[in-house]
Formats: sequence, structure tokens, C-alpha cells
Amino acid sequence: MISAETRGVFAIAPTPFLPSGALDMASLGRMTERYRDCGVDGLTILGIMGEAQKLEPEESLAVVREVIAHAQGLPVVVGISAPGFAAMKRLSAAAMEMGAAGVMMTPPAAMRSDDQIAGWFSGAVAQIGGDVPFVLQDHPTATGVVMSNAVIRRVVDENPSCVMLKHEDWPGLEKISAIRRWQAEGEMRALSILCGNGALFLDMEMARGADGAMTGYAFPEMLRRVVDLSVSDRDAAQDIYDAHLPLLRYEHQPGVGLAVRKHILARRGFIAHGDLRAPGAGPSEATRAEIDYLLARLAARDPGCGL
Repeated sequence: MISAETRGVFAIAPTPFLPSGALDMASLGRMTERYRDCGVDGLTILGIMGEAQKLEPEESLAVVREVIAHAQGLPVVVGISAPGFAAMKRLSAAAMEMGAAGVMMTPPAAMRSDDQIAGWFSGAVAQIGGDVPFVLQDHPTATGVVMSNAVIRRVVDENPSCVMLKHEDWPGLEKISAIRRWQAEGEMRALSILCGNGALFLDMEMARGADGAMTGYAFPEMLRRVVDLSVSDRDAAQDIYDAHLPLLRYEHQPGVGLAVRKHILARRGFIAHGDLRAPGAGPSEATRAEIDYLLARLAARDPGCGL
């Protein structure tokens, strides 16, 4: 199970599809094994990168089942966010029965005030059960839900099963500092902080006190090295990070970013096809040429990148 002491790198995994749009079940197993071989500490599935909103309920269960079956004990966090609690309750119960390490959730866009946000989390916990450890996903650029520092502390205080913050606010470095300050002063209990945003700020997030990364950058080997070196040799970590920054930036483009990431993962052999499920187009010829250029530059600047 994940806990407030969870550290390291959790790779956000995509959902692989065949060109027909059907789930690529064979790639699910291979992808899980490749991530494990990269040395990640865990996997997160059925998030935004996993195109969870495009899956039928039974398909979501199939993804969870297949990934956990190939994880060989690697902790798997399952995204369960949905417009209603019934779907969340069903997916959470099934995922935990299959062996998931916890779930991840964030409120729907209609939640605006601190009371609404805190009330939503309390309601969600009442449905999925207070014994299910959960990740509070704070991703306002994607969800439209703005969580203040105070409401995050309130949710953590009111729900002992909240063990981790997936930090994806932007700019959000001060949020990490505020939480760590409250904890140092005894005003907030322990909480794991793993950061997303495509690793675009991972170097600074680690310096602010983050415990690691939970994101889907196509080179988890970089995440592994940067997170590990951040505690022992910040300059070495920064050198590796700097080599990847152009590709990190390119992957983070709104709209096309997921297509770029899946294209690279397909090239690396994690998945057989880079296809998105409709609606969603693949990269254009011009985009693929730019990816080729960035990958060539990356291989030259960071020979240990995994290419």
C-alpha cells in the first residue's frame, strides 16, 4: 500500500490502443514490464494520460487487471475520478480487490469553494471506504479546480486515508514549501508529495522538499536519476535534467503532448502503437521530424538516457 512515507518515482502510464481503437492488451503487459525494468518505484494508471475518460467501465477493469498481473508486486495506483461516486466506488473496490496499492482522485470542475472541495473528498471517502489510501490530485490547469494550501491541509486533516499529494499546481513551488513548513511546525501530519506537470519543474520541486515524481515523461530513467541525485548531488541532477528540458517542454504542449509522448513510447518499444483513442489525432509529419531532432540531440547530450 502507498503511505505518507512513499518516496521515489511513480510513472504515469498511458493506455495503449490498437489502430482500430481497441485496447491493446498485449502492450499493457509489455509496457508494465518495461517500466519495471526502468527502476520505477510504482505505476499510476487511468489518469488523464491514460485517456480514462474514453474507456468503458469494463475496459478500465481490464486495464487494472492486466497491469497488476504484470507488475510483480510493484505498487499500482489507480485513478478513479469520475463525475459520480457510484462509478468511483465500483472501480475503487475492484482495483483494491485486484491488488492495487491505492487510488487517486480529484473533484469535478463544478467544485469551487473550499467547503465544496472538502465536502466532495469527505463524500468520496465515505463511498470508497476510509481504509483505502488515496492520492489527492491537485491539477487545476486540467480540472479547473483550484485548491488553496488551506483546503489541502483541511482535506488531509479530515481524511486519514489521504496519504499523498500529487502536486501539479502551476506555479506551485510555494505550495510545497508551505506544506513542508506546516509539517515542520507540527501543524500538519506527514504527507508524501510526488510531482507531476510532465516533470517540467522537477528539479526545483525536489529542492523544495518533494519526495519524488509521479508523471508520464517518456524517459522514466531520467526521472529515476534526477530524483536519486537530488539528495546527494544537485548539480549532477541538474545536468541530467537540463539535457532533457527541450523534450520535456515539447511533450508538455497542450493538445498534442499526449500524442508526442505515446509516439516516443512506441518508438522505445513500451507500446506497439502510439495511437490515441478517438477523438485524438497522432503527430503530423512535421511533429515527427521535430521529435526525431530532439531525440538525436538528447542521445548526444545524455548517452545514458535509455535510447
